[in-house]
Amino acid sequence: MDYVSTRGAGPVGLEEALLRGLAPDGGLFMPATLPQFATDTFADCDNIVDIGVRFLEPFTVGSGLEEALDDICSDAFSFPIVLRALPPAEAHLSVLELFHGPTAAFKDVGARFLAACMARLGDSEADARPLTILVATSGDTGGAVAAAFHGRPGFRVVVMYPEGQVSPRQAHQLACWGGNVLTLAVDGPFDACQRLVKQAFSHPEMARQHRLCSANSINIGRLLPQAVYYAAASLWHQRQHGRPASFIIPTGNLGNAQACVMARECGLPIEHIVLATNANRTIVDYLASGEYAARPSVQTLASAMDVGDPSNMERLRHLFPAIETLRGKVTAVSVSDEEIREQIRLDATRRGELWCPHTATAARVHDQFDAALAECAWVLVATAHPAKFHEIVEPLVGTPVPVPPALAELLERPTLEHRMPADLDALARQLAGA
Repeated sequence: MDYVSTRGAGPVGLEEALLRGLAPDGGLFMPATLPQFATDTFADCDNIVDIGVRFLEPFTVGSGLEEALDDICSDAFSFPIVLRALPPAEAHLSVLELFHGPTAAFKDVGARFLAACMARLGDSEADARPLTILVATSGDTGGAVAAAFHGRPGFRVVVMYPEGQVSPRQAHQLACWGGNVLTLAVDGPFDACQRLVKQAFSHPEMARQHRLCSANSINIGRLLPQAVYYAAASLWHQRQHGRPASFIIPTGNLGNAQACVMARECGLPIEHIVLATNANRTIVDYLASGEYAARPSVQTLASAMDVGDPSNMERLRHLFPAIETLRGKVTAVSVSDEEIREQIRLDATRRGELWCPHTATAARVHDQFDAALAECAWVLVATAHPAKFHEIVEPLVGTPVPVPPALAELLERPTLEHRMPADLDALARQLAGA
């Protein structure tokens, strides 16, 4: 399988696409062609590891990872991915729980897959310097990447997050590692962190000196395993209910949604894809107007979605260059903070469900559908455990949110981080001193 840049460079193999992260022309890597699957291709695959191996085989053909794919998928999908129906059954509504990993967020899947791949691509004998995994995070990515690479020989992780713009427990998860993980609290929004990552990769001397690699969703190695859980969920849903699933996906940087789109374009039984956004309306307004306009991010309760210039919009537009075509592939709805609060309160009572603010955006979008859309079989994508946002959720529902054991263990650790202005020279100094 060859990989090409959304801006025309390439082709390259999977190993180079993973290790580069960003294409040399500044674009994002995509498979040169998307394989096509029939549903019965997976007839003998029940668990997500088997489905992942079958789905990812064409993407790894000809690479050094082809022989290790079984072990890589076993590493990446080592915790439950849960699809369960919500009562009442006649409502045709399910939830896909992606928060049962070590940092209680969906990012654990992609981060662990990427770490497992990169560990098998190491060339420590050729170059004694570690690979530097440079990450900008709006809340969950940094913790997941830190967990996946922490203590792995041959790697160091540098996590940048917008200071004061993530939840306290998210901030703790970003800074509780030490060792080969450096955490930088940046004076600026997530977009500034993301911009610094792209500037660093585009700076030849900095990229060479520190052997920079990306673990954000700009890296195709994050999207491929995320496409697996949409493939698996759609297959499970069709087997259980006899009809294709439609997904409502909370989204900020569009990586999770892009993965779902890729799974559907590969032939998996997925009907509609709806993107639930917060007050950051870049995606919603683009689909409405046809004119893409990046803008400064707005701080909201759903902080991991506070993105004003989603990187993966470039991949989505690469797949569907015509806006009319794109409108036929996805829709997007914006949800306000007050609607998030109301949804968390409502569903704690009527559904007995505790949502994180991000998952609440998906539930809110569902409940606003007209009668025709409501008859589809919908899956809410639950991207994070509500305990990560207890300071928001608990006052709304009037009860403590149970903390999963893995998260509780992380919260007991001491933290260490460094403050930094949103400046490339400041990042260079941190990289040199780390």
